[in-house]
Amino acid sequence: MFRLSSLIFLLVIPGICGQTWNVKYKNLNICALKGSTTHLSGSYTHPNGLTVTKIFWTTNPVSEKEQTDLSDNPHYKDRIEYFLNKDQIFFLKLSNVTDQDESMYCIKIQTNVKDQRWLGYPCIDLKVTDLRVEIPEEVIEGNSAVLVCKTTCNLGNRANYNWYKNSKPFSGSLSTNELLLQSVSSDDTGNYSCAVTQHEHLPSPAVTLSVRYSPKKVSVSISGSGEIVLFDSVTLTCSSDSNPPVLNYTWFKENETSSVGSGQSYSISNFNSSHSGQFYCVAQNEHGSQRSAAVSVTVAEGKTPVLTVVISAAFLAFMVLMVAIALLIRRKRVSPSEEQNNRGLQHNEKIESPEGTYMTLDPMSRCSDYDTLHNVKRSCSNTGDPEVQEPTYYNTDN
Repeated sequence: MFRLSSLIFLLVIPGICGQTWNVKYKNLNICALKGSTTHLSGSYTHPNGLTVTKIFWTTNPVSEKEQTDLSDNPHYKDRIEYFLNKDQIFFLKLSNVTDQDESMYCIKIQTNVKDQRWLGYPCIDLKVTDLRVEIPEEVIEGNSAVLVCKTTCNLGNRANYNWYKNSKPFSGSLSTNELLLQSVSSDDTGNYSCAVTQHEHLPSPAVTLSVRYSPKKVSVSISGSGEIVLFDSVTLTCSSDSNPPVLNYTWFKENETSSVGSGQSYSISNFNSSHSGQFYCVAQNEHGSQRSAAVSVTVAEGKTPVLTVVISAAFLAFMVLMVAIALLIRRKRVSPSEEQNNRGLQHNEKIESPEGTYMTLDPMSRCSDYDTLHNVKRSCSNTGDPEVQEPTYYNTDN
């Protein structure tokens, strides 16, 4: 303990006795929450016959050095207030406490006698703390876990704590700085924080509690429906909820002992009736495994594969086109004379004789020599032929 030259531990004024210098603090160790408002207080007495001219708070007193009033210190400007009640209790109200406020706080008393002053020592040791949540490094489902709201100094036995999960008040809190979670489940996963009662606006930073558990809610989904068109492809996908993530996915077909595939997805190409059946998957991580319910995958009856329909339609269109092209080519190859003869033949077939009978020609009486439409030369040598008479001409000029 140091001794200050200006300290007077006992002052006796002649003719006056009974009163001595004394400063008594309510608490010599105070822990304040960072950002909060704290109160420091102390009572004092002085020898009779002296008049107190000034009383103030100062920090970190040093031997043989004059102490300064905190109200004159820029660091405390607008953050401190002094109060003195009728019982001679002197208060210091310090707002918005910071880490830099950690110090020794003392009451200094000055009187009307220059050399009669007093520094109340030992002083109040003020510590500043914030809150932080400490959780176990690993929490496995089914085990218990203890969360602790930590401080760097003791806020006192009267301090009550509030716990929050995902920023909402946590039910079942016992208002202590420890939160016990019994038989932890995946539902306990979340962000946890704590706060001191009456200082709920100053909570700790949130810390994530991650519960580790084996796969659960394992299920299989099918691309499309359970009925697959013949020769089409199908993909099965396995999903689950687990922490840590699934390490292995294995695929099985009901009534078969060996697996049919691995990986989160299982695909079958050119699906046919031999592939039909019930399939399920097994998801596994380091904490255990779980299988899914089986799903039925079958070939849809009476449904033509889409690819077959497309091929058939394309083939039919191709055949129609080829027939049209063949007819067009054939039509272009027919000569004009053949077309005219064909037309004449059709016309002659409809001509009848005046007597209503068809005329017949004797091949022996045919003659190949013709002159004009008016003169027909007859050079046939057959004597049996009737004589061809010369045509009679009439003069039409009259």
